[in-house]
Amino acid sequence: MTGTDASPDTDWRSRLDALQSTALSQLEQAGDAAGLEQWRIIHLGRKSALSDLLGGLGKLQVEERRAVGSAANDVKRTLEQAFAVREGAVRSRELGKALERERIDVSLPGRPPSTGALHPITRTIEECVEILRGMGFQITQTPEVESDYYNFESLNIPAWHPARDMQDTLYVRVPDLVLRTQTTAYQARVMTTQPPPVRIINVGRCYRAEQTDATHEWMFHQIDGLAVDEGLTLADLRGTLTTFAQRMFSPKIRTRFRCDYFPFVEPGVDFAISCFRCDGADASCSICHGSGWLEILGAGMVHPRVLERVGYDSTRLTGFAWGMGVERITMIKYGIEDIRLFYANDLRFLEQFA
Repeated sequence: MTGTDASPDTDWRSRLDALQSTALSQLEQAGDAAGLEQWRIIHLGRKSALSDLLGGLGKLQVEERRAVGSAANDVKRTLEQAFAVREGAVRSRELGKALERERIDVSLPGRPPSTGALHPITRTIEECVEILRGMGFQITQTPEVESDYYNFESLNIPAWHPARDMQDTLYVRVPDLVLRTQTTAYQARVMTTQPPPVRIINVGRCYRAEQTDATHEWMFHQIDGLAVDEGLTLADLRGTLTTFAQRMFSPKIRTRFRCDYFPFVEPGVDFAISCFRCDGADASCSICHGSGWLEILGAGMVHPRVLERVGYDSTRLTGFAWGMGVERITMIKYGIEDIRLFYANDLRFLEQFA
């Protein structure tokens, strides 16, 4: 080898110095996680220039191989340490930016969690039950799938009776099993197992094959009341319903009975209250529409045949009963004009009652 040729030792050291210098320079330019990963692959990966250099050590003499290998490992450790320091600095800077971007202003008022609320129908049921319980009535519940006997026959509505046309129902099993059309179906069930005196209410869903419109639904809720004892009169019924209405709507309202027909009571009446908003003085009133009266339920004295069917002595005992639609009560109380709103699942409507 002539004096002008570079020695192998000088050649390896030059390559290592150049590789380290270039790698460190490029490392300073890597400003984010993606740039750091790219640098690591190029300079420390399996296909990096440093790996190629180390792969050629087998061609060197033993002494030269040891010297070059040691120097190459020093360069590798230097690059790895520089990478770790740079990675820490970049991550710290990115974390700082993220914290600043996502910083929470603790001076702002907190956001309270949203809470649910009872459906207006449920609220009305609970309010009605609370009033009637305070008047001494006990609550009971009976099946929604009812026999034809309890739903019709026991209530003085035989198969040929035209009143059945008013309660076109949904049959589960023709002809003797139906979805109940009225909670009144519970009366005979209870009276056959309980001796007088009786003072009970029944709450639940009823079903009829109705054409749905603003005032009719195929499924609705009813609260039915029954009292049987010696000496009960229409005056007791009037007093009970008046007390209920005044507690439910307003202590200032007036009440009215008018003759009506229901097969299971005699006499039968419809019960109305004076408009608690305008008392008939406003022709544009959204509740009574200027009539001054609001019919809220049907009632009457229990028909003697109903008492006799369950083994009660109709010559000694009398009773009164009533049935009211919960949706009707709710619509009157809150001025709602379309019954379909209750079951449309529109949160804009339901949240008004929260």
